[in-house]
Amino acid sequence: MEPQFLSLEKRFRPEIEGLRFIAALLVAIYHIWLGRVSGGVDVFFIVSGYLITASVISKINKDGYLSLKKYFGGLLKRLLPNVLVVLIVVGVATFFIVPGSIYSKTIKELIASLFYYQNLQLAFSNTDYLNSEQAKTPLEHFWAMSIQGQFYIVWFLLFTMIVLIWKKFQKIHIKSVINILLILIFVSSFIFSIIQTHNNQPFAYFNPLARVWQFALGGLVYLNLFRLKIPNMISNILGWLGLIGLIMTGIIFDVSTMFPGYIALWPMTCAIFILLSGNHPSSWGVERLLSLPILMKLGGISFGIYLWHWVLLSFYKYTIDQHMSFIIGCLIIFMSIVLSMLSTSFIEKPLRQTKGKISFIRVGTLFAIAFCLISFSVVNYKWMGNASVNNPPPNREFPGATADAHYKNKEHILPDIRKVTEDKSEAYKDGGMIYKGAEVKPLTYGQKSNYKYHILLVGGSHSSHWLGALQQIAEKEKIKITHLGKANARFTLGKQDALSEAWVKNANQYIEKNKEEFDLVFTTADVGNANEPEVPQGFIDEFKYLNQLNLPIFAVRDTPRLQQNAIETYEQNKNFSVDVSAQLPEKNFDEMEATGAKIYDYNNYITPNKTFRPIRGNVIVYFDSNHMTNTFSRTLGPVIKDDLLYELKQIKGN
Repeated sequence: MEPQFLSLEKRFRPEIEGLRFIAALLVAIYHIWLGRVSGGVDVFFIVSGYLITASVISKINKDGYLSLKKYFGGLLKRLLPNVLVVLIVVGVATFFIVPGSIYSKTIKELIASLFYYQNLQLAFSNTDYLNSEQAKTPLEHFWAMSIQGQFYIVWFLLFTMIVLIWKKFQKIHIKSVINILLILIFVSSFIFSIIQTHNNQPFAYFNPLARVWQFALGGLVYLNLFRLKIPNMISNILGWLGLIGLIMTGIIFDVSTMFPGYIALWPMTCAIFILLSGNHPSSWGVERLLSLPILMKLGGISFGIYLWHWVLLSFYKYTIDQHMSFIIGCLIIFMSIVLSMLSTSFIEKPLRQTKGKISFIRVGTLFAIAFCLISFSVVNYKWMGNASVNNPPPNREFPGATADAHYKNKEHILPDIRKVTEDKSEAYKDGGMIYKGAEVKPLTYGQKSNYKYHILLVGGSHSSHWLGALQQIAEKEKIKITHLGKANARFTLGKQDALSEAWVKNANQYIEKNKEEFDLVFTTADVGNANEPEVPQGFIDEFKYLNQLNLPIFAVRDTPRLQQNAIETYEQNKNFSVDVSAQLPEKNFDEMEATGAKIYDYNNYITPNKTFRPIRGNVIVYFDSNHMTNTFSRTLGPVIKDDLLYELKQIKGN
């Protein structure tokens, strides 16, 4: 008889079910009322690592190997039913509820969620999950499901390798081997998570390599939990401290800049304290609370609660109000519980209880429905977006920034609302807008040969969105444009994040090396935030540096930053407007002008009378809360033309 793979103490841990519900409830509460991350997903990850490790070892003990069919068959029957139901509901909602401005994004995320790569879709589309100003789809929370699915694949491969080692070297201590491998995974992934969170936190948030340590920690806890013997009194204290610490995670820490690095150890440690407490059940321990029948029942449907709450929250915000009252928030949580119970009872459980081909036929049918619905959405998007404009702006029909301040907008506007978030400067499509790292990637536009003038457009996204305006006049006036840009960076010698500072240093080195090529540097002069009413000293210092290189500067005042998504708000209220006086106060540019820089303010063409309206001259102004659409930027070409040519002619002496 073949020896047992690994013998471990077995005991049902009812407090885990209660912990799963608390984690799901915290995620919902923080999303609904606080607009923050709670640490609940991190608890899901450690619990998933714990449970799947237990399941895998049990399967190997029973069969002597890890069956591909049994492993993934069980997972698919347990995970896919709720996922597919939610995707089908969201797929239908794309036609009736989801705003047109995120239609394209939602379709991409439907596909990504269906095939479990939503985290990568969000990471590589430069989504910041924690940025409240970015338009949210009803599926952004599926990133966690995708990472979980990817982790299950890794665990299958890992334990398949471990079984091969065990069969070849049966005298080795297999538990030690597993512990060593999990520790190696934990340490390497944890270190990577800390480094990438520091360098590129939004990307790290979705990166499975920066998250796998959390699952590995769950596996380590399962292997070693029962060996940890501590006094009952300390165990009970740790359990309650763990629950309180978990509840307070999102309040104590600024997760928008810290997770998933070393700070993620906090909710993980809190979960471990709770599990440790369960080693010593007592009448007043936290495990007694978490083992209550109602919490165990809700823990059994916590997966569905997590899936449904964000969808319902998104639908409410799209159709009714961005702000959430206490009563409405409670209703969303209640409806999430009800929908989770229904989908679990009438779809998931029946599918899990069926065996053989019938179960896979039923799951396959659900999958086919979701796939067909998503495919139809893709075709519909392509078909509806085919309308083209023979005479692109600016023109009489679409004057944009050149319209009179009291111009009455028509019904037909540009760009198409379904493609507005894609209407960015060409530098985004060409890869010239750097998101990761600090490299300098110069790209050229306009009159690339036989040009009369050469302009360097440099800075962050608020410089780059002027590219369309420059292109509008470049070829006719024989102007070559070189673009240097990095998202979320400022062209300043002042303090900012490490990568942006490195990028500015690299950009300055590039400029100094190629200074003889440029006639003029075009960039922004300040920051259009209400909390930054003065000209930043770092900008002035940068301009002094350029002046030392004898490079003339054409600096434009920044566009106002609204702190609300203009397109989302417009789709709810076509008549909304924002007073941007606070973002555009009177500023003293004397010190900046003393560097030789020429300062121009075109905000009266963008927000006449310091009032922002989402549509100007039949053209959508912003594609988010503070960036101009490329279509609108092009309409600023005639506005800046005379000033730009005047400065260039002064430089050239003609």
